[in-house]
Amino acid sequence: VQLQASGGGLVQPGESLRLSCVGSGFTFSRSWMDWARQAPGKDVERVAAISPTDGRTDYADSVKGRFTISRDNAKNTVYLQMNSLNADDTAVYYCRKLSLPTAKGQGTQVTVSS
Repeated sequence: VQLQASGGGLVQPGESLRLSCVGSGFTFSRSWMDWARQAPGKDVERVAAISPTDGRTDYADSVKGRFTISRDNAKNTVYLQMNSLNADDTAVYYCRKLSLPTAKGQGTQVTVSS
């Protein structure tokens, strides 16, 4: 199983980023997927999750209304659209395969700073 995340970077407060994560080595369309993040000195926080095929989603309160998770099963890709970013969003973002056996990608750094 491999999960390759990309799209992170340095942005200013209020700006947007779109993260992508390509999965391989498993049946992507059958797996719940999520995005999680970890800021320095803090615990891992689930940001958003999405069901395999029917579009059910779940968001952390801290990102509701600003972040949108989506997926394209034809491309084995899950996305995280992040709008109105602020300094508290600075973290390493990981995509994760939630269906057993679980897996986590290598992460992509998101830094929000003026």
